Amino acid sequence: MKRLPTAFVAACLLLLSACGFQLRDALVLPTGLEEVRVTATDPYSPLAQSLERALVQAGADVVGADDRRRVASLNVLSERWADRPLSIDQFARAQEFTMQYAVVFSLTDANGDVLVPQQVVEMGRDYIAPPQDATGTATERELLTREMQREMTASILRRIDAASRDVRSP
Repeated sequence: MKRLPTAFVAACLLLLSACGFQLRDALVLPTGLEEVRVTATDPYSPLAQSLERALVQAGADVVGADDRRRVASLNVLSERWADRPLSIDQFARAQEFTMQYAVVFSLTDANGDVLVPQQVVEMGRDYIAPPQDATGTATERELLTREMQREMTASILRRIDAASRDVRSP
């Protein structure tokens, strides 16, 4: 009985390695990013707060907006949310939507040199919103919003990591 779980785990690991799956490397912050300030058009933006937490986990010291030292700056220049109807019912009410999320950001070092040039990250998710179930729709939309913010944070940090790897590897 104990052999079955061990054999199953071994078979799963073998299958995963055969398909090319590998864990992502840990985020490597570029040199000069030991201290960073996250700025956003909305200082209470959940994305900005999520980026600050993720940078701290990666080993950076996040400084506040009131700190006037020259440090690297992750600038969230704009955040935009949009809902677009995908389908309508026989009464011309929207049934299915696409939630779109776009963020424009850039990263500069303490000297003002651009580490990651201004770029846009966009993502979208589809969801169903039957008009007769307004409560469920609001809950689903809220969960989808939080999930997309987490994914946006990860996407921005991956771009920072990729840019720093390009600089490090000649």
